[in-house]
Amino acid sequence: MRVPPSKSCAHRLVLGAALADGTSTLGNVALSEDILATLDCVKALGATVESNGGMLKIGGCGSSCLTPKESLPRLACRESGSTLRFLIPTAMLGGGGIFCGTERLIARGIGIYEELFAPFADIQKGKTEIDIRGRLSAGRYCLTGNVSSQFITGLLFALPLLEGDSTLEILPPFESRGYVDLTVDILRRFGIEIRQKSELCFAISGGQRYTPICEEVEGDYSQAAFFYGLNFLGGDVRLTGLDPHSLQGDRVGVELFGNMKNGYMEADLSDCPDLAPILFAMAASGECGARFTGTRRLAIKESNRAEVMAKELAKFGADVKVLENEVEIGKRALHAPTVPLCGNNDHRIVMALSVLATRFGAQIEGAEAIAKSYPAFFEDMRGLGLEILEYDT
Repeated sequence: MRVPPSKSCAHRLVLGAALADGTSTLGNVALSEDILATLDCVKALGATVESNGGMLKIGGCGSSCLTPKESLPRLACRESGSTLRFLIPTAMLGGGGIFCGTERLIARGIGIYEELFAPFADIQKGKTEIDIRGRLSAGRYCLTGNVSSQFITGLLFALPLLEGDSTLEILPPFESRGYVDLTVDILRRFGIEIRQKSELCFAISGGQRYTPICEEVEGDYSQAAFFYGLNFLGGDVRLTGLDPHSLQGDRVGVELFGNMKNGYMEADLSDCPDLAPILFAMAASGECGARFTGTRRLAIKESNRAEVMAKELAKFGADVKVLENEVEIGKRALHAPTVPLCGNNDHRIVMALSVLATRFGAQIEGAEAIAKSYPAFFEDMRGLGLEILEYDT
């Protein structure tokens, strides 16, 4: 089967196209809930979007995004953390915006931005929205690298459009570095230069402008991981559409699944947290045990992924211990669950549990959460010969 297009790449390509002077064409775009959120937001900022199947034509707002707005735009982020964190600095080019989302999204927080922008912005938070008033300025920004790379990406997109030069310094540990490398590479395609002064410091020249592009979105290694899981359980799924030289951080999944086949494994997930749910599920199914470190940030995803997976895997009989920054999977034989599983409104939890259910059978409540990133997931699973019954509760 062909792997669905990368959500990480699509977010970045859509934002770059929205900031360009002219019209960009993006192919192979999957209109998941998260990507629809980003499209809604760039339209609120002045870009135009034409959609035809998996093809998008985006008319960028170019330098007009720097013009102060008479009234703050309202940006509906739905449940997309990438949309929220990527778009805040861009909205502040024109004076700010009102960002709306679910309670869980707002609760996940934008603490790094609140600290960075405190000298020149007023940020008010409610249960389902964040009101930001203030204009982004060029200068020196220093932020921690162990919370989310999305804050770094947001600044890298906006700072080149300001007149002055800026520097972006990262305090170690620098986690999810692969996502930042992906951002820098995509910015380069739009004609934006980000210079790396050192391993932890980026130099951004001001006065740059985005040029339109014509690109196809590459296959998604994050989604491919669920099909690696099917192969780990004995399947023979042959995937196409993946770039073997991709800068996606989750490309490491190929190596991690290979290591898991050899028995007990240890792995650091600091740079690939989205792989955690499927790796936890497969480590438990292998009955060999595993130890995963770098798991602290799983608590601020769509759900508290370490705690949630421990709870749901326990229904299969798994022994999962969640510590401050690590997860241990014990050596224990699994069995079919006797009670329904819960998707916890988290797309990756639903997909990881679905893969494990192909061995034991299971009922998953809240399975509609897949629409966030991979609406066709169950359709593609059926295409591989798996039996799936959908019903309304």
